[in-house]
Amino acid sequence: MRHAGDWRVLVTGGAGFLGSHLCDRLVARGEDVLCVDNFYTGSKRNVAHLLGNPRFELLRHDVTFPLYVEVDRIFNFACPASPIHYQHDPVQTTKTSVHGAINMLGLAKRLRARILQASTSEVYGDPEIHPQPENYWGRVNPIGPRSCYDEGKRCAETLFFDYYRQHALEIKVVRIFNTYGPRMHPNDGRVVSNFIVQALKGEDIAIYGDGSQTRSFCYVDDLIDAVVLAMDSPADMIGPVNIGNPDEFTMLELAEKIVRLTGSKSRWVHQPLPQDDPRRRQPDISLARSALGWQPQVSLDDGLGKTIAYFRHLLR
Repeated sequence: MRHAGDWRVLVTGGAGFLGSHLCDRLVARGEDVLCVDNFYTGSKRNVAHLLGNPRFELLRHDVTFPLYVEVDRIFNFACPASPIHYQHDPVQTTKTSVHGAINMLGLAKRLRARILQASTSEVYGDPEIHPQPENYWGRVNPIGPRSCYDEGKRCAETLFFDYYRQHALEIKVVRIFNTYGPRMHPNDGRVVSNFIVQALKGEDIAIYGDGSQTRSFCYVDDLIDAVVLAMDSPADMIGPVNIGNPDEFTMLELAEKIVRLTGSKSRWVHQPLPQDDPRRRQPDISLARSALGWQPQVSLDDGLGKTIAYFRHLLR
């Protein structure tokens, strides 16, 4: 049986926030990593420190077009993941999720490679069940402004499971809940980066709605631990499996923490809640605990401290 260090690994979206951290982890394990990104939201800066490593290769490519390479494993992380970015070109967002999945699954089928899909908690939409277990089918508006991402990811899951059933392909599907940490884009519109940047600049912190809506925040190192465990898990552990931190916080609680940790004088102002914005979001991670032996280790205060330090340096 082959072990870590023997694999040739493809990471699509590898210059993005999550993808770059995954590349770091895989290179550290001694794997040969091909990082593919079209740099729509990813940045060469995120992987610049790897460019001199003989185990790392960077390729500019858009996954909506076929890719012909020789690898053993594929992590499909290519897709804008923040509302500002995925709503900027919604047609391209859907194509990235759907055509990208088709192209990567086709590559995996040809190579008989194991492939992991980075899906999302957005497949649950604005949920009626709380917390959200993997067997919940979701409550998604199929024609709203967020549906390019939500439905694109749902369709990608469909394709993965159809390739599994029709072609006996080795697949893994992880549903990623809110994740934060260094290398987040400062203008991606996500709540953690928004609040930190606004606090560090001394600007008003924009809270949508009354601030009572909740999210659960997973630090990036914990998330990457789970992704690697999922890929390494037995072939019959296909998922989907929720990956996230079950500790739930309101937006007001998050704002208070960030103001305290930054020492900012910022105040918050309330703005209208965006259409179809989920009111509550919390993962049920029972399956991740039992099947992967995983649960998050980094507290929100500790993770925010590391993320704030990153943004302080970035904004200097």
